[in-house]
Amino acid sequence: MGESLLVNFVYCHPVGHAVEALQYALGYRRADPDRRIGVVLNSATAVQLADWCDAIDDVYTVDIDVFEPPGPEVLAHVPAEWDWVVDDPRGHQAWQHQYFPGLKHYYELAAQHFRTTNGHTQVGAPAPSYRPRNPLRLALPQPARDWAAELLPDHDGPTIAVLPGGSAERWRYPSLASWQHVLEAFAQRWPQARFCLTGKHADDGRTSTGFTHAEFEALAEVAPHVVWAVDVPLAQQLAALQRCDMLLSPHSGFAFAAMAAGTPWLALAGNDWAEYYFNPGVPFHSVLPDLQRFPCYLLLGNTPDPVEDDGPRSPSMSAARIDADLPALLDGAALLLAGQDFDTAMRDHAARVHALFGGRTELMYSVDDLLVSHLPAPPER
Repeated sequence: MGESLLVNFVYCHPVGHAVEALQYALGYRRADPDRRIGVVLNSATAVQLADWCDAIDDVYTVDIDVFEPPGPEVLAHVPAEWDWVVDDPRGHQAWQHQYFPGLKHYYELAAQHFRTTNGHTQVGAPAPSYRPRNPLRLALPQPARDWAAELLPDHDGPTIAVLPGGSAERWRYPSLASWQHVLEAFAQRWPQARFCLTGKHADDGRTSTGFTHAEFEALAEVAPHVVWAVDVPLAQQLAALQRCDMLLSPHSGFAFAAMAAGTPWLALAGNDWAEYYFNPGVPFHSVLPDLQRFPCYLLLGNTPDPVEDDGPRSPSMSAARIDADLPALLDGAALLLAGQDFDTAMRDHAARVHALFGGRTELMYSVDDLLVSHLPAPPER
């Protein structure tokens, strides 16, 4: 066994941040296959994802509230001696500290706790060696895949997974009426489509779906062929998604996990964050909002005022926005169902985001800088 490297990737608990950690662990593994790779995650995130990633040898979790400073014992169970420790850069950003004082204190404790042979640094530093842009593929347990095969046997038509909302407040996702309108349009475009509803309601301290069970039932009534993968273990949900042709959802960390399982993603983009995780080899399409009509992407502390739409609604998830972009959503689905390849999807997305942000590449953050790397070369002068 070669040198030891710990990816100290403790941040907020949504699922997508665990997927980011796996992606970085994979990059450090690919740069040196002989390394022993460990990862530290927030215990409230989907830590089981690390068990399905063969790039990781050791998994550690810490109990942390990003809003409250943790006690000095928070890292007591994590081995202190490593050749390398590599932190999540967000744990060192002053603007993150303003919102998450517990995060700031955690990384201060980590600086005291770990003893390294070669260095304690951050993801993105010149060393240790790192190979970016690797396909991440979760190895899901066989029992989960067997369960999914029974739930979703071979079907003569597309199978479309639907996650109607993530873990944020309900008003930050489309209304039930908007989602019914979307599914009706999809069912009309693809009459043989099978829809797989997915989500999680359990209040177990981890992320859950704000869309209620009654709303799921009402959504199921508008589509001719619906199966349920709601409130089942994560391994079963992801195994079901592996048997789907794509996932349709707003921006959600669960969609990152779906792509890590190999499922193409059709994103109804909006709210705080533009899509920033792309898994090489897994196609996607992001339907971007008109920022003038439906303001979003204003980051923490700058959430636009909600509009009236069956109660308060995020502007980028409002009925007016859904109606405006429904043709683009259907066309995006058509691209994915026709088998659009990843590189084409990346080039298309990079060009559209570049135009959306007026060429400001500093706003085009992505894991491993995949997004900027797919921009067309500027014309020679």
